[in-house]
Amino acid sequence: MAATELKDRQTKERKHVLRRTIVNDFRSGDIFDSLRKDFKEMYRFYIDGEMQERLMKYSRVKRFVHASFYLLKSLILKLNSARRFLLLVSIVLFFWGSTTWTAGNFTVRVETNPLSYLILLLVLMLELKDKLLAHDELQVGRTVQKALLPEENPTLSGWSIWLFTRPANDVGGDLVDYINLDEHRLGLALGDVAGKGLGAALLMSKLQSTLRAIAPDHKSLSELGERINMIFCRDSLPNKFATLVYAELCENSGKVRLLNAGHLPPLVLRGGNVEELAHGAPALGLIKSSRFEEQQLELGPGDLLVTYSDGVTEARNERDEFFGDQRLKALIAKSAGISPDRVGEKILEDVDSFVGEAPRSDDLSLVIIKRWG
Repeated sequence: MAATELKDRQTKERKHVLRRTIVNDFRSGDIFDSLRKDFKEMYRFYIDGEMQERLMKYSRVKRFVHASFYLLKSLILKLNSARRFLLLVSIVLFFWGSTTWTAGNFTVRVETNPLSYLILLLVLMLELKDKLLAHDELQVGRTVQKALLPEENPTLSGWSIWLFTRPANDVGGDLVDYINLDEHRLGLALGDVAGKGLGAALLMSKLQSTLRAIAPDHKSLSELGERINMIFCRDSLPNKFATLVYAELCENSGKVRLLNAGHLPPLVLRGGNVEELAHGAPALGLIKSSRFEEQQLELGPGDLLVTYSDGVTEARNERDEFFGDQRLKALIAKSAGISPDRVGEKILEDVDSFVGEAPRSDDLSLVIIKRWG
């Protein structure tokens, strides 16, 4: 009896799910804001930057007509052949409106609009099915990626270290990792694979595994860079590359050995002044014969070293303005005497406040280290 009652209760719950969902949507008050964001993302996805610039030169009416045409054209081209055919049939039936057949004294009038809507709904259901399947696979990929990344910050006597990464999508192409080289040395890595999504995430995993496998055996960071570059040139896809900053620290010492392969120069805070380190060699996977140089610097007590991905400085707000290098440097300049984790949290707060409701355009990663006296 109890099992029957439970089954009846579950059936009633399922019947009310749709109604509760719709009611909650209206109560939340976010429908129109969500639609506005969706339209902006759709516009950026289907219309490339060059075409957007061209459309901005038109009047509002002309821009609306041309944008509508390009949106429809891009939509049709992105569908597979069967769904493209169904969509075109739906469009034809919609504009056809109705048709009439006459046989003797009988006249039959058929409205084609409802059939057009049903075909369009079918295309939508097929696309939604693909999206949900892909989303489930990406969720699994995200779980695996999180398992490969460090769960906590490393510890080394004389240093305070804070690591952070946040993908723009379900999976990311940024690498943040550390390697315990021996009892007295620690390796820190921040990498950025070109592109986003699953492909970038897979190459990021390759970069991580390669670095973990060969870094402990290389005393020279220049040789380490050349070795990783050869592996990427051999195994990577065309036009795919990765940037990398790899640093080695020794306990109770301010000496830092650094390898920069095409990445943004790290920033050093010394006594209120922010210094930008030298640019490094080309990115990994671009030129097989590239040569890499090891940089060395000495950090004094209280000095801060900040390594970051372009997801920080190239974060954009709703007006398409970049967060920029100057905002980041000004923020770091005010961080003397603050712990690395608080510095990192302040950077994230400022970036998120600047971006506002705009979509995240890139993965965001930080490695911040501080030398203690």
